[in-house]
Amino acid sequence: MSTSLRSILPKSSRHVNYVDLTMSDSLDESLVLMHFAFRGLIREADDFLDKHGLSRVHHRILFAVARSPGVNVGSLQTLLGVSKQALHRPLKQLLELGYVVSQRSSLEHRSKELTLSAAGRAFEKKATSHEQRAMKNALTKASAEGVQAWRAIMLALARESQR
Repeated sequence: MSTSLRSILPKSSRHVNYVDLTMSDSLDESLVLMHFAFRGLIREADDFLDKHGLSRVHHRILFAVARSPGVNVGSLQTLLGVSKQALHRPLKQLLELGYVVSQRSSLEHRSKELTLSAAGRAFEKKATSHEQRAMKNALTKASAEGVQAWRAIMLALARESQR
């Protein structure tokens, strides 16, 4: 295990879930780094959401609807890669809170289009700002070439999710 990887692990966690992290190869190290990086990225946003009785899945819905206004429920389900059952309850909560607005499509009456209300846009912006701040702080610590390499890796992984 590299020194940099060892530095991000809590001192008491040489073993996480009974996996010996000192015995990993470079791909395992990359996966461990990705795991802890993601936790670092979402930590403050998740704390903010929790204070409002919401969770990561609520933020994922708000984030997606903010960037795809008018998305229908089926397309949102596909975009998030979740089942109809997994989407139903948190989406219902966001509708009840008035953060998401649902209206029948003018083109396809069986379909409902989702948009964020003004309150939903403000809440999504605040939750996302925590992640943006963490991302900005991390990216400013890398060289331009490092940022380009990181984006290339993220793009390749995102494309894998589309297959």
